[in-house]
Amino acid sequence: MAKVAVVVLADTESPGDLGRGVNAMMTAKELKENNDEVQIVFDGAGTKWVPTLSNSEHKYHDLFASVRDEIAGVCSYCASAYGVKNGVQTSGVQLLEDFEEHPSLRKYITEGYQIITF
Repeated sequence: MAKVAVVVLADTESPGDLGRGVNAMMTAKELKENNDEVQIVFDGAGTKWVPTLSNSEHKYHDLFASVRDEIAGVCSYCASAYGVKNGVQTSGVQLLEDFEEHPSLRKYITEGYQIITF
C-alpha cells in the first residue's frame, strides 16, 4: 500500500492551473480507489481551490466531492494571505497550523509518505 501526500500549490487563474488542480484530485482518486493512504493538502495559491470547488456549480465539484474525505486541510496562513480563509471555513475543510501557521510536510515525511506536488 502506498502512502502519498498530494500537495496542491497551483493557483486558480489559468487553464494550466485548472489542469494541475484536476490532476491532483485525479491522482488522489486513483490512490483512494486502490486502497492506498492519501492525504490532500492545499497550500500557497492552491488554498483558493477549496472555496472554488465547494461551489456545486463548478465543473469539477463532483470530482472534489469524491476525494473530500481525503483532504487533510488547507494552510491557514496562506488561506489568510490569499483572502479565502472565510470560504475555507464555510466549506468545512480544516485549516492547518502545524508549523508556524502552515501545514507540516515534515510530518508526512517522518510518517513515510511520498509527497507529490501539483
